[in-house]
Amino acid sequence: MWDGEKMAAAVVQMSCLYRGMLAVRATGIRPLIPGLVPSQFRAFSMKKEPELEENPYYSKYEEKIRKLRSSKPQEYKVRMEKRREVKTEPLGQSKQAEFVKYMEKQTLGSILNLDMVQEKSGSDIAELWMQYFSKKDTISAVIPGSTFDIIFGRAKSCPTFLYALPQKEGYEFFIGQWAGHELHFTSLINVQTMGENAPSQLILYHYTDLQKDKGIVLMTAEMDSKFVTVHQAQCLANQVQLFYGSQRLETFRLVETFNHQPAEFKHMAVIAELEQSGIGSAVTTK
Repeated sequence: MWDGEKMAAAVVQMSCLYRGMLAVRATGIRPLIPGLVPSQFRAFSMKKEPELEENPYYSKYEEKIRKLRSSKPQEYKVRMEKRREVKTEPLGQSKQAEFVKYMEKQTLGSILNLDMVQEKSGSDIAELWMQYFSKKDTISAVIPGSTFDIIFGRAKSCPTFLYALPQKEGYEFFIGQWAGHELHFTSLINVQTMGENAPSQLILYHYTDLQKDKGIVLMTAEMDSKFVTVHQAQCLANQVQLFYGSQRLETFRLVETFNHQPAEFKHMAVIAELEQSGIGSAVTTK
């Protein structure tokens, strides 16, 4: 679950940029934590807010927004007012509380027989891991332990970032935030309209059980296939490596700016970095 109150400092500044952000053209999977919605709610004509009406991805989330407006009209009104009025505050000066409640803890032992792999090498385990998940409707990765140390070390000081997901008609923006070894993603518009009721649409799980002995960290994911495809999930996962694991300090500086100097953050710099890397090209061609 996402805490809209805590995320306000990070996302409210983006409101005034919506039109420009989502008009940019690109050159180049089961529900996780569903919000509680009453079984009965009255239907009415959905009036789009001016800021949302301009957003080409509004229709993708229209049903969720409509349910919030119908079941909790006052709460919806408050959220929209906060979205317009809350002043930004550097995240470095605010407490980064968890904005998601942990799902039931998943362990590596529930996926992999740890006793049986103790005698295998890291490369053998990596091969088994990738073969297993190649048959699943999800993504997976084997991350060198030293690389994960860099990524996770940076995540501790900069747990939140804005990711750009290329689409045929432009870019859809996602907020990603670390919670322990889990990285939760949800659409920016989802956070802005649903607040703490916004579900995680993609969760990356990083298992460090074998890092010390085998030198690898195993990753897999859960996703809401209604909003995120496997190819899109892979694109977001690759961006974590790009922005948190890059040896180019200029690239990671975008993450630092978003977390500690949000007023100076430029979303176009994220898009430029993404296009330069070529990561998003495979998504737009699918």
